[in-house]
Amino acid sequence: MQVTRTRFAAPLLIATVSGLLLAGCSGPQPVPTPSYTPTFTPPPATVVAPLRGTTVPADTLLNPSLAAKVDNHEEARPQYGLGHADIVFEELVEGGLTRYVAFWQSDIPAQIGPVRSIRPMDPDIITPFGGIVTYSGGQQRFVEMMLDTPILNIIDGSEAAEGLLYRTDDKDAPHNVGVAAQTVVSQHMDMGRAPQMFAYSSSVATSSAMRDGTPGSSINVTFSDERYPTWTFDPGANGYLRFQEGSVADMTDEGGQITATNVVVMMVGIDWEYSPVPRTIMVDSGEAWVSTGGKTIHGTWAKDARESRIRLIDDFGMTIRLAPGNTWIEMPPREDGSVTINP
Repeated sequence: MQVTRTRFAAPLLIATVSGLLLAGCSGPQPVPTPSYTPTFTPPPATVVAPLRGTTVPADTLLNPSLAAKVDNHEEARPQYGLGHADIVFEELVEGGLTRYVAFWQSDIPAQIGPVRSIRPMDPDIITPFGGIVTYSGGQQRFVEMMLDTPILNIIDGSEAAEGLLYRTDDKDAPHNVGVAAQTVVSQHMDMGRAPQMFAYSSSVATSSAMRDGTPGSSINVTFSDERYPTWTFDPGANGYLRFQEGSVADMTDEGGQITATNVVVMMVGIDWEYSPVPRTIMVDSGEAWVSTGGKTIHGTWAKDARESRIRLIDDFGMTIRLAPGNTWIEMPPREDGSVTINP
């Protein structure tokens, strides 16, 4: 039997395999995945404005606070820049009159005042705020008390006040000492941002008074027969309008009425060791009422030391949170003064 050998069998197999390989290589190629570049930009960092509780960019409001002892005599009204203040304290002085200690940090106008002389309770009020204080002078013992704090004192007539405190033309002395507020602050930006003084909620609706308080249309405060301001809630402004001596609208130098988002009333003790000058006792505690958005919550206030901030606590021991906005603090004497929350 004759066997016929096929010499091309192996080459044919190789060719077939090679063809298959080439056919596989020439098939559909994978589609490249396009590169993706994220376009999300994170929001800028924010902080709470220390004396107003509003949310602001973290790289703003880096300045210290500027405090001033502001006149509340009839001939001093309307005061300069008072409507721009973040926090204002009203305190009893001699003769049954009152004066203000006002603080600016969020919104500093060109001019503030008129400033008057310092009083013995002012170091206790101003020290926790740090920063700068301006005033017209005062009894030497009271001035020395204010100088004995870490606050930068700018006193009318001193070398530090040259070009910064001046007499205005629209009011009579001694109710006419103005302060170039923006210039003062711009010269001391190295002092850093003011510390936060109170706890704040994120809105009026979430403030402690709105959440847990009772409705009240107005607040009557009595310091004496000479001074008895009233605050009336205005729903349109979502704030309280201020009236002097019950019914006289308290106006700003820009023509509007003084308005506050938060009104705090602290009943205080009075020390007469410097008679006839009363000294409000600030390192102490007492009853407090906090009004926001047409509601008022009752509680207590407490301050442990000159350097300590005022704490506001409700009747259940919880911290009272103010709404973002400006705050006025009324300090009538607990012995002879009063507060009435009208329904």
